[in-house]
Amino acid sequence: MNPLNENVKDLNNYFINLEKMYPKSYNKQSVSPFTKTRIILMNGTEFESNWFLHQMARNIDNQDLKRDIALVRNQEQQQQKRISCLKPINENMLETTISYEQLAIELTAILAQNVKCKNTKASLDFALLEDFDHLYRFANLLHTDFGIDADILVGKFTEITPGRPTISHHRNPIDNVKKHMDSSKADLYTKLVANIITAAEQQTMNFYMNMSQMYKNDLGRKLFAEIGMVEEEHVTQYESLKDPNCTWLEQWVMHEYTECYLYYSAWQDETDEDIKSIWQEHYYMECAHLKKACECLEKYSDLTINDVLPKPSFPKLLSFGSNIEYIRQVLFNTANITSDMENYVDINSLDDSHRFFEYNNLINNAPDSEPGHMVINKHIKKFEQDFRFETEKNPIKELQNRKKDNTCVGRCKINSCNCS
Repeated sequence: MNPLNENVKDLNNYFINLEKMYPKSYNKQSVSPFTKTRIILMNGTEFESNWFLHQMARNIDNQDLKRDIALVRNQEQQQQKRISCLKPINENMLETTISYEQLAIELTAILAQNVKCKNTKASLDFALLEDFDHLYRFANLLHTDFGIDADILVGKFTEITPGRPTISHHRNPIDNVKKHMDSSKADLYTKLVANIITAAEQQTMNFYMNMSQMYKNDLGRKLFAEIGMVEEEHVTQYESLKDPNCTWLEQWVMHEYTECYLYYSAWQDETDEDIKSIWQEHYYMECAHLKKACECLEKYSDLTINDVLPKPSFPKLLSFGSNIEYIRQVLFNTANITSDMENYVDINSLDDSHRFFEYNNLINNAPDSEPGHMVINKHIKKFEQDFRFETEKNPIKELQNRKKDNTCVGRCKINSCNCS
């Protein structure tokens, strides 16, 4: 499918009235977990597009171009509001959070298994284990505070068991900046992956940034704040993969192309007929946006569409499904990996004076008071074990004990660990 070949209407015919902008919400009792993940992904994609276009407008000096941007951005905003309200009123904050983490896990696993760039794959696999552990922490909070089993919410498509423990995720910020790709050499799918995962993780980061103060108790507020800081690390990592040498106009074209790709994928993948029709309608809107961006590229720069999209037909579409075995493999092989500048290394290979230990100890100055750890301890105290959904025992021996939370994996060197 080539979105540039679609027959679309004039942009001014794509505005949505307020009645249409407020859609029928899904039924949380019967909706597919992957419908919810698609909604969160497309919401985040629209958020990214909106703020990218605001930043672009603030950094160019061309009134006509700013007007074109304003027109497209207004429609992106309408799409975002429409998607956001697909979430029903009776879905509580933590139920939504479970879907955020399921999206992060399954999306990352799918992209990692299909991307060819080794640097991008390493980044995806690394953050995958951290989002995987976040699901475990939030699932235990959900079960403790609401008595709701998160495995039902994820449809048993995603395991709920410890990954690299959240306490191990706090790294010196300089170690989250990675080597960027060369867009002139990178294949189209790799460029799409960087755009998609940056938008998705940024949406999660923003959600936690705004929700941390809204939770009903102190421990929940602390957990949202802590994991929100880890999402900041992930956004830093993923955005650094993108080529900063691309012009604003090149980036705009790729943003619109990414939206076309995602909406078309969602349209083909969706099982809810009402929501499927929204994805279809938004896809054609985005094809019109893409054509406008390409028109501006050729009008205001020396580049052509072929320079940015030499092969505009979509690569393999994004289709959600269970990735349990792949995630288990990544967990088994990389649980003790941390980040060291542009590389990923085993924690045991670091010098004792490495900044990871200094920064992690600073953030976790009292490990027993780390929110992710406290959430599990509270659940164990109340129910005598943690909450899990596993198809087999956790592949890491140190993470198999359901009556004691591990705070060492990925954080402590074997020969110098003083944890009890």
